[in-house]
Amino acid sequence: MGQPTEWWRSAVIYQVYVRSFADGDGDGTGDLVGVRARLPYLAELGVDALWFNPWYLSPMKDGGYDVADYRAIDPAFGTLAEAEKLIAEARELGIRTIVDIVPNHVSDQHPWFQAALNAGPGSPERELFHFRRGRGKHGELPPNDWPSQFVGSAEPVWTRLPDRDWYLHLFTPEQPDLNWAHPAVRQEHEDILRFWFERGVAGVRIDSAALLAKDPALADLAGGPDPHPFVDRDELHDIYRSWRAIADEYDGVFVGEVWLPDTERFARYLRPDELHTAFNFSFLSCPWDAGRLRTSIDTTLAEHAPVGAPATWVLCNHDITRTVTRYGRTDTGFDFAAKAFGTPTDLALGTRRARAAALLSLALPGAVYVYQGEELGLPEADIPRDRIEDPMHLRSGGKDPGRDGCRVPLPWTAGAPHAGFGGEPWLPQPADWASYAVDRQTVDPGSMLSLYREAIRIRPVFGDGPLTWLPAPEGVLAFARAGGARCVVNLADTPVDLPEHTALLLAGGPLDSAGRLPTDTAVWLRS
Repeated sequence: MGQPTEWWRSAVIYQVYVRSFADGDGDGTGDLVGVRARLPYLAELGVDALWFNPWYLSPMKDGGYDVADYRAIDPAFGTLAEAEKLIAEARELGIRTIVDIVPNHVSDQHPWFQAALNAGPGSPERELFHFRRGRGKHGELPPNDWPSQFVGSAEPVWTRLPDRDWYLHLFTPEQPDLNWAHPAVRQEHEDILRFWFERGVAGVRIDSAALLAKDPALADLAGGPDPHPFVDRDELHDIYRSWRAIADEYDGVFVGEVWLPDTERFARYLRPDELHTAFNFSFLSCPWDAGRLRTSIDTTLAEHAPVGAPATWVLCNHDITRTVTRYGRTDTGFDFAAKAFGTPTDLALGTRRARAAALLSLALPGAVYVYQGEELGLPEADIPRDRIEDPMHLRSGGKDPGRDGCRVPLPWTAGAPHAGFGGEPWLPQPADWASYAVDRQTVDPGSMLSLYREAIRIRPVFGDGPLTWLPAPEGVLAFARAGGARCVVNLADTPVDLPEHTALLLAGGPLDSAGRLPTDTAVWLRS
């Protein structure tokens, strides 16, 4: 496959949530035809790769993370042939493709699970999943006490069938967990990886990467067993070593969704023969606070250093409250458990901070992920309760607003119906959505889109060397990179003087009348 490259170490990767990106056939759902039509936009933005959320055949009980067939594109999005065209056309523009794999579970409509239901208790088909008899006198109690992985949900992770067997699902009942101790499960996923690498994808994002392996005894969680019965088990590393061998055949790359507080155990996933990169949730959830951001950056770089893996930086994704909204609130961090309806937001403040955060993240060493719409400065949308589709909302009894607010279809053309998205969107767009449209922002040099385009264009000035912190007033982050460029971010309450420099390369907002850097503003300087 030629000489391997390490483009992923410093790439800007754009996350495409297909359902909400662009609707090419007018049915109100984003699709691959819509993405293909917008490839020139993505090329102009300057991104190196596209990460697609699951686009496979799915009943869509959890936004496509309930996969019924990994080798077929869901008809709502298009066809396999269109996916192949998209991968090829993007590559012609210098943009690679990363697909999403959900190895912990499948849809309850997957042929394997349907066969398991039909085969009955004790059958070989049920060995591909976690079927068990219940506890209690008549087996009426779930086999163990494991909690749902949907924050705020008190529902059990076991569902009982009429034949009295229970099956495990860490997420929704429509997402039965696979048994990764079974060789057929491992072989199937290795075949799936090859299937997509053969079609030209450059990488794979692994959903819930630390959850696959389960304690064979399915022991209770109560009492804090060590190791954990279903999180970060040692068996996982053998799985990912076998995956890495496949990726190396195709010069492919992995990025894992790994939520772990233990930095040493997190780094194990990034050893040279396992995953290439993993998402950095510390930075994503960090409040807008200079000290805590610096700690997050230092900790992230330190935990990656021993294994030689690049850090990843992300401000938002399809599960997280949008940056503009989050940074405009009193609590600027992110915690699933803290989400609530009616949280006050200062969008002007949030936008100013989001512009500064964009320059901060793009100046750091490593790869950067940009969730669609962040480059437009989109806020979190308030979805009418009767239109919310996210199971997080439904399974919380209506208390959790869910994740649909960051999944509203994008605005492309201010004067067109539905802001140029296509047909009437599957989620309602706010009344002011057209004011964020791409066509308006393209001609406005002060827009969020213009800032992102310019920042991505000149980002190579930072080089590929390490970060060195510079002396700075309290509340100010200032660092240099080997390329000779500096980034300064003012999170203090008052303007600050800029350090000595030969040129101002880019500013997140105007300097004050005295040439000082205002609060909640960032600049890139040439030293």
